Amino acid sequence: MNIKQAKEEIARTVRAYLAKDEFGDYRIPCVRQRPVLLMGPPGIGKTQIMEQIADELHIGLVAYTITHHTRQSALGLPFIEHSTFGGRQYAVTEYTMSEILASVYRQMERTGVREGILFLDEINCISETLAPMMLQFLQCKTFGNQRLPDGWIIAAAGNPPEYNKSVREFDVVTLDRVKRIDVEQNYEVWREYALRRGVHGAILAYLDIKKDDFYRIEAAAEGVQFVTARGWEDLSEMLYAYEALGIAPDAALVGQYVQLPRIAKDFANYLVLYDKYRRVWRVDELLAGRWDALRASEFAAAPFDEKLSVLGLLLARLGESARAARRADALAVGLHARLARVKTAEDGVQAALRREVDDVNAAVAARTEAGAADREAMRALRAEAAALEGYLALLAEERPADAFAAVKAAFGGVVDARAEAAQRAGGELEHAFAFLEQAVGEGQEMVMFAAQLTADAHISWLIETFGCEAYFRHNKALLFDDARASLLNAIEQRRRADAPAAPQG
Repeated sequence: MNIKQAKEEIARTVRAYLAKDEFGDYRIPCVRQRPVLLMGPPGIGKTQIMEQIADELHIGLVAYTITHHTRQSALGLPFIEHSTFGGRQYAVTEYTMSEILASVYRQMERTGVREGILFLDEINCISETLAPMMLQFLQCKTFGNQRLPDGWIIAAAGNPPEYNKSVREFDVVTLDRVKRIDVEQNYEVWREYALRRGVHGAILAYLDIKKDDFYRIEAAAEGVQFVTARGWEDLSEMLYAYEALGIAPDAALVGQYVQLPRIAKDFANYLVLYDKYRRVWRVDELLAGRWDALRASEFAAAPFDEKLSVLGLLLARLGESARAARRADALAVGLHARLARVKTAEDGVQAALRREVDDVNAAVAARTEAGAADREAMRALRAEAAALEGYLALLAEERPADAFAAVKAAFGGVVDARAEAAQRAGGELEHAFAFLEQAVGEGQEMVMFAAQLTADAHISWLIETFGCEAYFRHNKALLFDDARASLLNAIEQRRRADAPAAPQG
């Protein structure tokens, strides 16, 4: 299965393991809660889905790369304890608490969350001395005489032997005690994730054209060469940082993340083209509704790969605008709920505002402590805290006679900003459709554009929340799955036909 299906399956498993009966006992006894064993190629997002599941289910997560552990750190250190048996005293070997189990208990103490996932990565690359202890842990949930707390589920991940020469095969006894899930890389599934995470538009535009370059591991005379989902995502963060600093990325930078020279060189060259297309086509002008018939005709006559790159630029810019509108909406909604409580508070506006600030900061601290993976949610909380602090500063500086009226007036600016952001994003979407209508009509490019719009969660939210007449008009053809599949297949065939041949050797 792909990583999205694996996430859904694991989430269902965790919910089933944590479900309780009318007496408060786990419906599936802890001894029958098989550890989840996720097997798949490196760098496809196994760790990320564990973070997402824990975040979405509001449970704890403790993650370890098990290859970093020795037998002593996993099992604990031995010490001598004296016990009396049958009237005689004996020296008995005991063990200090396992570092891994101690981390679980520490997080429970820090966060107050009593249930969670203990995630052990690279489980089948453990040392020979640690292997017996780890197999015992998978089978019995104990290190020595210490047990994983009830309510904590073991999830482990490993790489198949073809990707790692250090892997150890699990025996039948162990495999019969785990819930094994095999996962494969899939670009379309990763693309959905990448859009939510805001992966750089150049990467998505390139991979839309060359999907086969998304994930590869190849043996070469110099050693293993590879490109993974993790590499693309980390490269995206660096591209954004370089842009903010005004530094031009080069092939050397790309090669540090895309460690397959042929693809690294190809993408580095594409970055140059992407920057050229951004300057030549002036996407911001198109989305503002400023173009002439000549530019539309030039787009219609452009090579197909160039058209796909321009579509990628349009989609990336629309995604940014939709994200900004969604953030403005989330801020307005969140503040409205908090100010409603402030209005009815009996101890005054300032005290109530301070209480709301403390509440937001506590939520941020709790999510940070738990390793929450949802960066948008964290950003929304911090934006609320900043706005509330601003209201407190306003009251301290101006000392208005009607404190809540002053806060309400300031909140009006947030409401106006929400409306402006939504209007801007919606207008850009309408202009994108208008430009493509003039340039390509109902051609394949329009089909591809409309099909990819709602793959972006932020654009999808914008359309669902505020509507888009042009989208619903052009999306009618996509309501029929067979027609949509046929058109997209034709687009892919044309792309492959137009693509230059891969270099030999």
